[in-house]
Amino acid sequence: MQTIILKNGAYLYSGYSMVGPMEAKGPLRSYFDFCFKDDTLKEKTFEKAERKLLKNIIKGAIQKAGTNIGEIDFLFGGDLLNQIVSSSFAARDLNLPFIGLYSACATMAESLALAAIFIDNNLARNAIAATCTHFSSAERQYRFPLELGNQRPPTAQWTITGGGASVISSLPSNIKISAVTFGKVVDYGIADVNNMGAAMAPAAADTIEEHLLNRNKKASDYDFIATGDLGKLGSEILIDIMERKGIILGRNYADCGCMMYDKTERVFMGGSGAGCSASILNSYIISKLKNGDYKRVLLVSTGALMSTTTSQQGDTIPGIAHAVEFEYCQQGESKDKGTLKSKPQNNKNKPAQSQNEKSSINVDSNKSTAGKAQTRINLNNQSKVTKRTKGGKND
Repeated sequence: MQTIILKNGAYLYSGYSMVGPMEAKGPLRSYFDFCFKDDTLKEKTFEKAERKLLKNIIKGAIQKAGTNIGEIDFLFGGDLLNQIVSSSFAARDLNLPFIGLYSACATMAESLALAAIFIDNNLARNAIAATCTHFSSAERQYRFPLELGNQRPPTAQWTITGGGASVISSLPSNIKISAVTFGKVVDYGIADVNNMGAAMAPAAADTIEEHLLNRNKKASDYDFIATGDLGKLGSEILIDIMERKGIILGRNYADCGCMMYDKTERVFMGGSGAGCSASILNSYIISKLKNGDYKRVLLVSTGALMSTTTSQQGDTIPGIAHAVEFEYCQQGESKDKGTLKSKPQNNKNKPAQSQNEKSSINVDSNKSTAGKAQTRINLNNQSKVTKRTKGGKND
């Protein structure tokens, strides 16, 4: 069965998100942990900037968990660059056991699902699930050099600069991972690389239908259902497909690609990239779950499994979607309390880390004002967002 129900307990203990300057202008800016103004992060190339971004996201999640890198058993993650170099280089620098993954923009849900399964089966106490993307590195790899200034068609999306990391632990928290569903590769014959939302929507529909069937639930049983990065067109296609299956995605549904930017930003169909669902999960969604505003959430990260080679050879774009179900639980119900500690392990051959290495986040940027403002999102019309500060003034 595609859906695996976790019985022993795997918890999202902490999450950390970082975004670039364009994403920081969007309606969710108060939820992100860190927003930076310089998208090069003072590196010589955008690829090195993406690597630094991911490394600092992972450090941030560990720091928020109140622990250090030595207490993490595994790192699960991937990215969009060839040979997932951002993730593997970050894992090298952090000296963590690394399980590299690739499901394109569905990588966040895939890494979360596998980390939770490891925890639930007592193969690890603490694990990290992480991914990110960078607009400029993705453009250079998948499309054209930025210097050419190529025009985009109306169906195109904007790869976000940002990402997120989650610490998954056996130590109970307010957010429990109750079930995961691994999707099938679905291909409806879409070959336009500038219309990835249409290519991924059928895979999202298949995974959501399978998850609801195996969990014996209706879409209305969830406070929030979020797809990864279908964008405006892709999410509309998904809604139509689901209606034909007799499943209504109502006001409790939104797409992360539509949530990332406001309507004044010229991003066409919205955001995309593996970092899209990763950053929103580890900011907005975590916040709502921790506060008990959402009691049950289904995250469905979506990915387009093409490459520049297959696209140039005229192949179609296979889609994939993986789902992770979260539920709010009272922290007072925790069966054991304590610090985030791993199983005893032999660290004799592990290089010693300085205190700065364990906890510092080295990014020369501006801190976001996370938690100082509240954002209300109309899930039925994702472009309309009202933002109010504590003083009651519109921001």
